[in-house]
Amino acid sequence: MDDKVSVGKISVSSDSVSTLNSEDFVLVSRLGDETPSSTNNGSDDEKTGLKVISEEGVSFKIVGNGSEQQLQRELEDVLMDPSVADIGLRSEKGMDGVCGGDRGPLATTSSPVPPGSDPLSAQPPKLEMVLPVQTAQESELNERSYRADESSSDGSPGSPILDEDSVVFSQLTYLGCASVNAPRSELEALRMMSILRGQCQLPLDVTLSVPGVSEGTVRLLDPNASTEIANYPIYKILFCVRGHDGTPESDCFAFTESHYNAEIFRIHVFRCQIQEAVSRILYSFATAFRRSAKKTVLSCQQPAPHTPDTDLFTFTVSLEIREDDGKGTFSAVAKDKDKQSFKLRAGMDKKIFIYILQTSNKELAIERCFGLLLSPGKNVKNSDMHLLDLESMGKSSDGKSYIITGSWNPNTPQFQPVNEETPKDKFMYVTTAVDLVITEVEEPVRFLLETRVRVCSPNDRLFWPFSKRNYTETFYLKLRQMERKERKNPASDTLYEVVSLESETEREKRKTTASPDIMPTGTGTTAPSPPEDDEEEDNDEPLLSGSGDVSKECAEKILETWGDLLTKWHMNLSVRPRQLPALVRSGIPEALRGEVWQLLAGCHNNDHQVEEYRTLITKESPQDSAITRDINRTFPAHDYFKDTGGDGQDSLYKICKAYSVYDEEIGYCQGQSFLAAVLLLHMPEEQAFSVLVKIMFDYGLRDLFKQNFEDLHCKFFQLERLMQEYIPDLYNHFLNVGLEAHMYASQWFLTLFTAKFPLYMVFHIIDLLLCEGISVIFNVALALLKTSKDDLIQTDFEGALKFFRVPVPKRYRSEENAKKLMELACSIKISQKKLKKFEKEYHTLREQQEQQEPPIERYERENRRLQEANMRLEQENDDLAHELVGSKIALRKDLDNAEEKADALNKELLLTKQKLVDSEDEKRRLEEESAQLKEMCRRELDKSESEIKKNGSIIGEYKQETFLLNRLRIKLIEDYKQLMLKLDKV
Repeated sequence: MDDKVSVGKISVSSDSVSTLNSEDFVLVSRLGDETPSSTNNGSDDEKTGLKVISEEGVSFKIVGNGSEQQLQRELEDVLMDPSVADIGLRSEKGMDGVCGGDRGPLATTSSPVPPGSDPLSAQPPKLEMVLPVQTAQESELNERSYRADESSSDGSPGSPILDEDSVVFSQLTYLGCASVNAPRSELEALRMMSILRGQCQLPLDVTLSVPGVSEGTVRLLDPNASTEIANYPIYKILFCVRGHDGTPESDCFAFTESHYNAEIFRIHVFRCQIQEAVSRILYSFATAFRRSAKKTVLSCQQPAPHTPDTDLFTFTVSLEIREDDGKGTFSAVAKDKDKQSFKLRAGMDKKIFIYILQTSNKELAIERCFGLLLSPGKNVKNSDMHLLDLESMGKSSDGKSYIITGSWNPNTPQFQPVNEETPKDKFMYVTTAVDLVITEVEEPVRFLLETRVRVCSPNDRLFWPFSKRNYTETFYLKLRQMERKERKNPASDTLYEVVSLESETEREKRKTTASPDIMPTGTGTTAPSPPEDDEEEDNDEPLLSGSGDVSKECAEKILETWGDLLTKWHMNLSVRPRQLPALVRSGIPEALRGEVWQLLAGCHNNDHQVEEYRTLITKESPQDSAITRDINRTFPAHDYFKDTGGDGQDSLYKICKAYSVYDEEIGYCQGQSFLAAVLLLHMPEEQAFSVLVKIMFDYGLRDLFKQNFEDLHCKFFQLERLMQEYIPDLYNHFLNVGLEAHMYASQWFLTLFTAKFPLYMVFHIIDLLLCEGISVIFNVALALLKTSKDDLIQTDFEGALKFFRVPVPKRYRSEENAKKLMELACSIKISQKKLKKFEKEYHTLREQQEQQEPPIERYERENRRLQEANMRLEQENDDLAHELVGSKIALRKDLDNAEEKADALNKELLLTKQKLVDSEDEKRRLEEESAQLKEMCRRELDKSESEIKKNGSIIGEYKQETFLLNRLRIKLIEDYKQLMLKLDKV
């Protein structure tokens, strides 16, 4: 294609090219400034780290936000470290430009830039359009010439090997790169292009090589030494955009790429010295994005490198079953943690959710799902599978997973076996299959999941499970690359055929079957079981948070007692049953905790807060980094929270983020994540958020974080006074060694013992807290100190702190020890009157200390407090100002839109008025015509009436004549008869 024709074509048809994923490439039509080319899933307000690259000799320096040392460490992320490493090896002798030969760099004639002015902001010179385009063949000739010139030296180890059919562009300037959240958003790309163009002070001259096929690599070259600075495979480039005409960025273009992994996206911005070349560059990217590009035929002397596992693709497929909860929504069904089986209710409509995530190798494009099938049983035949109604299919919001949704009506005859109650301690299997069409694979691919289920009565009360994990299976898809002649349709996009598809379960079975010698040889030979938590050897490592299993087994009599109590309680939720405190002190059954906790906290009717939560999680939190940092340290010993990026951590992050936005005064405080995690183990995240809000506000936990932790220090004083009264010898020992309550009890109050102690004990403490209030922390603290008194008295300062940190939590891994501790805590009587008295003493002492304090120190302390308050108010003022500016901008935009609409309506009104005038004229004309027609009709009517009268008279005369003629005829007949008689006689 002629270059000039292609330039004109691309400049008219498109301002950006994009990919749907790393493989599917499409052209995106030009849009206005207000409409993004794709859904913007990021926030424009989010702080973006900018990096500008400049060249100083062979070293590079990054200028941008943060310290120079910090940015220097990020150089590897900016220019892809393996490529940059070669820069130091380049030869001092350079080429005459990348174009080389007769083409060379473009000759330009321009006016000089005024001294002191920004060369980037100077008006680009008027150039004659001769595109600095060079094919790979010409580049190869230049490379050979260059290597011949350098034959006497060590060579140029940094010289790149350009892809065949690639197009090389010189006269480019690299302006820098930045992180982006929405890699396919044209608005965000243009915004970053404007920022980098305006802030770049030390641009870098580069040459760009764009391949002609989708298997190639975009390369960034040094125009002087012809060394490769960076490279970006085409399959990692997601979006390419140019600046709009008539803007300062009209001579710029940019592309976004997934950096190392799919969670980080960067945008790279370039400026062309010849503005018209931008369209040609964009056209080259569009050519490379085409999936049907012809493959380059490689010579036999240079075969493509083959890696052993390039044909193995790994997928993680998860199954989630949701059930009609009777409230118009579908909620995830409970999953038994121990038996790994879903708990279904008979007769309830269900939905099947399949999540497919590719975890290795080059990303394959899932085109569609053409079948979601389900069947009772295991190892079922294809003919026994039953097709479900598909509701939706497509990529998730983050673009990582492919989600398929289908509806399941269990009342149909084919699903009768999984619609009948399962006997106790029994389960059955359900097989789910999903058939996928993958663009690059010739035949459909089926993922088969076999999971256990238990069916209970529809009237059974369902409790949220101990673990809400989906059923997940890993599949290994082995593909073979097909030659073009082997394909059914040589012009199609299919590249592979399926060799094998194997699940992780099948692979493990195969390994076990293939190695019979590792199986037990007799009934007396068993594999040693891993030690339980209680048998873990004592060491100096503290107990991980989230340790310990809590059994849901409970005596039938206790469950019946609780069932009767809950039945009565539901009749009148405003009044707690009398026997409730006694039952709670013995511990709420694990299976009932989620429901009872919500009732105790008063969250039984919180639909408004559920809706508010769904709004809060969409907002940005100023403490996002602190929340993210703490999530990985919350309950690492628990299966539900240990996986980075898993469902547990995701739900926990959303709850902490929502609360930090909800409670602006306190925000997120370290330790809240542990309490939120405990709640998440018993209820969905919406209800967990509601209970967390109740505990923070109604139970007074948030007061501990206010006013420089003043209320927390009061709690420490109360605890020490209680120790002085209940455990005087331990209290005196702590005085002697200088151990104060805040040194060991801070976590007890701020996290409600959830951070370090085993879960059985933690759950029981939350039972008591929700029933009796936050004062139960004193009961548990005194019980801990009493049971550990003998050991603590023998320790010094450091030994006591270590004892609190390590041995104390480990001591209660045993359920029996934890039960005894909680019984002791419940037996300790601490009156509210006594706590009020100690609180009053604390405030009195504080006042005395303030009065005895030197005035300068008091004023300094007061000044610090006022400064903190002032800083807080300034921050609030800044936030309000930012919000005001945003509101003004939004109002201005709304006003502009309203004015545009008003203008349009005015034009429409004028047209309507003109139509009305025309209509009135038409009406008058029609009325005149109508009057004329009426007059004509009247005249015709009168004429008709006169004619009718005339005709009537004629008819009357005719009748008279007829009558006379009849009489005459009769008379003549009679005369004739008489005449005939006379003739007869004659």
